Amino acid sequence: MELLGIDFSWADVAAWWDRAVSHAAPLVVPSVGIIVLALLGYVLGSSLLRLIHARFAARTATRLDDELVRAIRQGLRLTVVAWVAWRLMGLWIAPLSAVNAEGIEVPYASQPRDWVWGVWIAAVFVPLSRFVVHLLHGLESRTISRADTVLEETALPMVNRLVRFTVIALGVLLAMAHLGLPIAPLLASAGVAGLALSLAARDTLSNLIAGLLLIVDRPFRVGDRIELWSAPLETGTWGDVVEIGLRATQIRNPDNLVVVVPNNEIMRRDIVNYTISGEDIRLRIPFSCAYESDIERAKALLVEAAGEVRGVKLDPAPVVIVRGFGPSEVNLQLRVWIHEARNRRSIADEITGKAMAKFRKAGVEIPYPKRELYIHQGREGDRLRGGLEAADDVTR
Repeated sequence: MELLGIDFSWADVAAWWDRAVSHAAPLVVPSVGIIVLALLGYVLGSSLLRLIHARFAARTATRLDDELVRAIRQGLRLTVVAWVAWRLMGLWIAPLSAVNAEGIEVPYASQPRDWVWGVWIAAVFVPLSRFVVHLLHGLESRTISRADTVLEETALPMVNRLVRFTVIALGVLLAMAHLGLPIAPLLASAGVAGLALSLAARDTLSNLIAGLLLIVDRPFRVGDRIELWSAPLETGTWGDVVEIGLRATQIRNPDNLVVVVPNNEIMRRDIVNYTISGEDIRLRIPFSCAYESDIERAKALLVEAAGEVRGVKLDPAPVVIVRGFGPSEVNLQLRVWIHEARNRRSIADEITGKAMAKFRKAGVEIPYPKRELYIHQGREGDRLRGGLEAADDVTR
């Protein structure tokens, strides 16, 4: 009989079947015993873990011990399956070997049954990585404030995924080492690929690293008001932080324009944050008055104008100091504390308007550039005039 190009007879099939039955017959009972023993061990182990969970883990407030019991149960399941596969492969699969130059059959150092434990090592690191991530969550919940949503929603998930990937990668490397696979060429290739990728995406990586540093260091948070360095012309030079991303930070200026600044550019500059230390800040508003004006009167008017503006704190009280002298003015500076840093521009504008009105009403001159010329006549002028008359007589 010929089937699929193979010529065989029923006698060959019967002979093959007899050989298979004679080979499998003595192995059936030990295989069943291995499976029954594994099931018994799994049931006992699961019962013990269930008892531990009910007596101890379930009664605690934290879920970390629950996750530990869960990881152990998954590891037990994988271990039982791996042990059964290891024993059955040892019974049913003959050792692989090769004939050396002397004609002697030498078994391989690594047999198929040994591969089971290599796969088991890689598989066990999956629940282990999950438990490590839960452990990190527990540490983060205790050390990081719940109000810090930027760090919790942006950086921590990335760190947790990176840690889990690292744990799984470690398990794969250990499994490869157990299977006798060379790891050094793989690591060298990964290093070369990583170097090429870092060179190709240098700017992107620098922005990502700067974004992580911004999230960890927190020089500003979402909602803070900071100074802008690259604002469009004729627009506000400050803005409120809208979003802190891993690549760039979005800032909305007072003209409702959103400026997207790369994170590595932010990290290279001085960051001026108006609200990080609280809502109370001090304003320094420059003024000037003419030399002929009453300086003390001008100071009193400035303090009075500041006290009439809503949002100015009266404790500590506003003060005015003399900063210096100009060509035609005395330079003054009003220093006031305000309740809300976000209103600093409008408060300064209102104080300036009230101060100008009070100066005008009280006769305090606001200076402007001017020059005074003085012509002196005396002996030198008479002598010069006489010399000119004498020279005119000689000429005649």
